[in-house]
Amino acid sequence: MIEGKKINKILYGGDYNPEQWDEATRDEDMVLLPKAGVDIVTVNVFSWARIQPSENVYDFSDLDSIVKRITEKGINICMGTSTAAYPAWMAKKYPDILRVDFEGRRKKYGARHNACPCSPTYRKYAPKLAGKLAEHFKDQDNIVVWHINNEYGGMCYCENCEKSFRDWLRKKYGTLENLNSAWNSAFWSHTFYEWDEIVAPNELSEYQMGRRSQFPGISLDYMRFNSDMMLQNYMDERDAIKRIIPDAVCTTNMMNLFKGLDYRKWAKEVDIASWDNYPQGFTEPHYDSFAHELIRGLKDGKPFMLMEQSPSVTNWLPINSLKRPGEMRRYSYEAVAHGADTLMFFQMRQSPASSEMYHGALIDHSGRDDTRVFKECAALGEELKRIGNATLGGVAPAECAIIFDWPTWWAIEDIGGITDRVRYPDEMISYYRALYGGNVPVDIIGPESDLSKYKLVIAPTYYMVHESDKERFEEYVREGGCMLFTFYSGYVDENAHILKGGYPGTLRELIGARIEESDQLYEDMEHFYCEGIRLPEHPANTSNSFVYKKKSYPAYKLCDVMYNEGAEALAVFDEDFYRGRPAVTRNRLGNGYVYYIATSSTGEFYSQLIDDICGECGVKNVFGDRVTAADTWDGVEIALRSTGSRRVFYIINHEDMEKQTVFPFDGDELTEGKTISAGDTLRLAPKGVNIVSVQNPLGSS
Repeated sequence: MIEGKKINKILYGGDYNPEQWDEATRDEDMVLLPKAGVDIVTVNVFSWARIQPSENVYDFSDLDSIVKRITEKGINICMGTSTAAYPAWMAKKYPDILRVDFEGRRKKYGARHNACPCSPTYRKYAPKLAGKLAEHFKDQDNIVVWHINNEYGGMCYCENCEKSFRDWLRKKYGTLENLNSAWNSAFWSHTFYEWDEIVAPNELSEYQMGRRSQFPGISLDYMRFNSDMMLQNYMDERDAIKRIIPDAVCTTNMMNLFKGLDYRKWAKEVDIASWDNYPQGFTEPHYDSFAHELIRGLKDGKPFMLMEQSPSVTNWLPINSLKRPGEMRRYSYEAVAHGADTLMFFQMRQSPASSEMYHGALIDHSGRDDTRVFKECAALGEELKRIGNATLGGVAPAECAIIFDWPTWWAIEDIGGITDRVRYPDEMISYYRALYGGNVPVDIIGPESDLSKYKLVIAPTYYMVHESDKERFEEYVREGGCMLFTFYSGYVDENAHILKGGYPGTLRELIGARIEESDQLYEDMEHFYCEGIRLPEHPANTSNSFVYKKKSYPAYKLCDVMYNEGAEALAVFDEDFYRGRPAVTRNRLGNGYVYYIATSSTGEFYSQLIDDICGECGVKNVFGDRVTAADTWDGVEIALRSTGSRRVFYIINHEDMEKQTVFPFDGDELTEGKTISAGDTLRLAPKGVNIVSVQNPLGSS
């Protein structure tokens, strides 16, 4: 929900770039967009060169014409600031705006995202432009959101960044003595005696032996620094707008599981979270749902904006397959099911030339309104009008949470000694998939989040332990909460220093076990060089397995060699020298339990484990039932949003065949406008979606 604005339905529309078209085409758009049900467009995302043709000249005449046309049609505006692509004259006159890449090369003008975040020029002119736009459009009532920059990302290693990095470090550590201690700079004679001895960690410095840092302390801080500098860029523009329009709603579009920026920190500065979703044909549905949950969790479960998706096809993959009939609708409602209060596309009309001219759009190059894509979009627009505000502002009540932390991601994937086969997001998704299969609502939270409202908190590969974690986690468990940790948990502190006393560090008492060693397993496949020389075959890791509930499951990636210190073994390894050692443990602490998983395994194992743990912890599915293996729901996703007086169930068929299921409540099917009685069989069309609104019991939410 866009707070403070009079919005009574899910906003529907997307990126509109009429500056690329002539007046006649713009006139056509003003007929076609309302015909498709479009009620919001994002404009002015990449118009900096047009608005500011030279250093001291600003020209809003064309943008005024665009805004006037849109306003006359009663369409809302998401106003971009255009600062994601600066004009050529700026790079020519002020080369400090150009980035230096990981290899140490200064870029030339071109592409996008090549502005140095520490450039004095950029930090002067970007917020200045944002302020002038705010001043110019301060009385434009149909601007409901301000879209700052676009898809922030990338890194810079120039001299300005090095200088700013040193300033950032001074503020964080105060003294070089503190910094040297935090970075363990005695290693390899890295001790710093002057601040200007510190250089940016790139291929010229700390990455000379590969793509993993030889000095993780500085590299971890540089990731934090880069994220903070870009966040400051965002805040500079946001503040320039809010000085003129104090109640302006400001955001920027995030990008799924993007590693480079700490979105949890960013979320504190945006008024509403927004992101761009581009699932591919091979993307499994649970992956998209996880990404939606991640963005929703950034603002403590508040609704978010789906700022971009493609109505049909992307343009930046080696092979760009079409969305099949019904897929756009299914993807759209999946976003709404997990918290989106807007559905927006990139783009409204296909570009006439340049790199995105083949990217899908509501209006394709034919300009017709009878294409498959246009008709599907128009049908969705009509449905959204009928649904109205039925789910607007609704939350997804969850009893289970997964902890996701960007600095942990940076740390665990940038240090030698950790197996290459562990990818931080994949470990989260393995457990999320099991919950998703049981139709269990989930929040994706941060390490600092309040845990008290959850019955189960899952923290896969909780590598980096924060100072307050031990006390917070133990208090949560003693009071009846349940936690689940996995391998590589409790290894380092926030400076990537090994925690004393062995693994899992300060979590040892909580988990009730110690990990003495970890056996990293080779991948069970053959590799080939392009010349045809075969690499030596490695032992198949399927020989490593463990027994859980008298059934044997394969162990992948690594196996911890564990010794219980109070925990009980629920499963044991049955191969290698650690045969009989724990693979899955449970530790009772106060009124709660702590589980530890010492390896990685199959989806079948995770489903069985999660079913058992949810049963033990009292976690229910969306219908309030016990979580069980969801064979009867295979291929069907059920998600819930609650508005207080109503519960709205989204029942999504991800398969190419019709599905049937029995619905347990009386309710109203919102897309078809019919009444449903408890026990009725719902017929789900291939790739179809049913939305059922049910009255909440008195006093519930």
